[in-house]
Amino acid sequence: MASTFFTANSLDLKHHHNQIPFTFTFTFNSPKRTKKSPFFYCNSSKSPPKPSIPDLSEDTKKQNPSLADQLKTLSTTTLSDPPQKTTQLLTKPKSIWVNPTKPRPSVLNLQRQKKTSYSYNPQIRDLKLFSKKLNDCENSEEAFLKVLEDIPHPPTRENALLVLNSLKPWEKAIFFFNWLKTQESFPMETIFYNVTMKSLRFGRQFQLIEDLANEMISNGVALDNITYSTIITCAKRSNLFDKAVEWFERMYKTGLMPDEVTYSAVLDVYAKLGKVEEVMSLYERGRASGWTPDAIAFAVLAKMFGEAGDYDGIRYVLQEMKSLDVKPNLVVFNTLLEAMGKAGKPGLARSLFEEMVAAGVSPDAKTLTSLVKIYGKARWARDALDLWQRMKSNGWPMDFILYNTLLSMCADLGLQEEAENLFDDMKQSVNCKPDSWSYTAMLNIYGSGGNVEKAMNLFEEMSRENVAINVMGCTCLIQCLGRAKKIDELVTVFDTSVARGVRPDDRLSGCLLSVVSYCESGEDLDKVIACLQKSNPRLVSFVNSLESEVGIETLKNEFKTILNETEVEARRPFCNCLIDICRKRNLIGRAHELLYMGTMYGLYPGLHTKTPEEWRLNVRSLSVGAAHTAFEEWVRTLSEMVNRYEPLPELLSASTGAGTHKYSQGLGNAFESHVAKLSAPFRASDEKPGVFFASREDIVSWVQSKVV
Repeated sequence: MASTFFTANSLDLKHHHNQIPFTFTFTFNSPKRTKKSPFFYCNSSKSPPKPSIPDLSEDTKKQNPSLADQLKTLSTTTLSDPPQKTTQLLTKPKSIWVNPTKPRPSVLNLQRQKKTSYSYNPQIRDLKLFSKKLNDCENSEEAFLKVLEDIPHPPTRENALLVLNSLKPWEKAIFFFNWLKTQESFPMETIFYNVTMKSLRFGRQFQLIEDLANEMISNGVALDNITYSTIITCAKRSNLFDKAVEWFERMYKTGLMPDEVTYSAVLDVYAKLGKVEEVMSLYERGRASGWTPDAIAFAVLAKMFGEAGDYDGIRYVLQEMKSLDVKPNLVVFNTLLEAMGKAGKPGLARSLFEEMVAAGVSPDAKTLTSLVKIYGKARWARDALDLWQRMKSNGWPMDFILYNTLLSMCADLGLQEEAENLFDDMKQSVNCKPDSWSYTAMLNIYGSGGNVEKAMNLFEEMSRENVAINVMGCTCLIQCLGRAKKIDELVTVFDTSVARGVRPDDRLSGCLLSVVSYCESGEDLDKVIACLQKSNPRLVSFVNSLESEVGIETLKNEFKTILNETEVEARRPFCNCLIDICRKRNLIGRAHELLYMGTMYGLYPGLHTKTPEEWRLNVRSLSVGAAHTAFEEWVRTLSEMVNRYEPLPELLSASTGAGTHKYSQGLGNAFESHVAKLSAPFRASDEKPGVFFASREDIVSWVQSKVV
């Protein structure tokens, strides 16, 4: 479906990134001759014109522009993107040479380090009560040390360990550890550092942990497997993956072999970095050392392959688990289900779920939510609704996220009746009453179906129930009212939502802009523009400048500024709406200029695709007006190529998309009408809905008939 409306789903449009765009001109100047290709020339009695001899000096200047000229061109066609946080490994593990004539050395210790056993302490009751006082005191060093003055027994090694292990806040653990060092009653052994580090790990205080580790090295205190495991896992939890790898390498240099816990943690670090080769190298070397991975290690591998959408990798994990007779637990099943979803394998996800239930593992809310998302993405409505019935009959756990996921799926698929049943279920439940997102999903369903009365009743119910409306719900409702031409109600909803704390975003501005694009001139249009002025005043100023005599360069600069201030997902819909406004106001030249600017700024990357046999115009992500404009440009370019006897492929086609949403009106009908209006020789395909095609001979004959 191609529409200028901004819905909860309209911003999630797919492109054909791997296809080669066909460059075309938007001005009336003749385009450059294309390079020699295997295409046939158009049928004509005239011979192709002879090429003129170029001015070599001028060509040399064009072929070798200065760096400043190159950068200037780049800067005028590049939009700024919001900064994204990227995780990058700063140091790569060093390669280790292995003598093929000797067996590989072991890379991990198959025996976990045993915890220190404690002997019976008759003072344990007093010390436990004292530890509680320390935990309950103010979280300042001064207050802590004051309570510490009343310690019931002298700090022996055993007493100190018991108190240190009982302190919950990491700040108090480090206070007590530092105090112990000042007492000099006994040497600070490895175990004291380990206990303190574990407390710091709960608070994700990696820098303090690293300082303690360096202190151990300086004082000659040995770092054991537990020490390194604590350092590495804290670095992982703090997203300091480079530090985790650094300490893992330092561990090997000391000759200390990591145990299974540390090894699994490092596998997870590399997996989070997307370093698949390093993960598999560590995994295979561990297996060669006799390591039998546990379910958690396999969950790490499954998540890594799932993030990459690598189905072969997921299948490898399943085969390994089966060969080692490792029974997946709930965590592993959940991870595998998420991986199947990301790999786009709904059928296998369903089979895995049935295997899980058959194995006696009860699904939790996360399991069911993952499966519903997979079914919704695959548009398997019946399977999702059957799953819901099983949830109720089996008494499986349901939470807000699961209910809202089911509602969102119903909204995506246009299942109004099923959504209403779900919504009533939530109202009757004790722990899962509808929240803001539940109401938003229902507003989306009613808005998509054009059910104004139910949508407004729901909006009023939100006010009565004191449920906060969010910007998405406001957008869905305004879209519904705009389509129904209920402008007064639209203004009321907008003003009420803003008064209740909704901050207009780019999607809401785009929704208002789309209403402007089809709203008739007069009082109603002024009301909508007044709302848009509150939401995005710069956009209103740009709309007003479209009818002025401002030059294209000024318009281009202002348009670029607006796009740079707009979320990436909303940029193309903005351009679509602006083109629609131009065509509504009969500003056809401006519409073509905006399409040119949108293409130049990369808003339509898959608009044109070329193969040796076929050229295609892809307009499924365009609005009706933008699609008409793009088709006009394409036909004009093809006509000029025919007149210059340039080669064309055997087949030319245009794709509008078929539209799979229950309420989608598609682009095909409007596009077909425009094709007929231009008398272009494109006809709808019987086999492929939403595709219009014409042969090379049809195009040539049509162009030549127009010349005659």
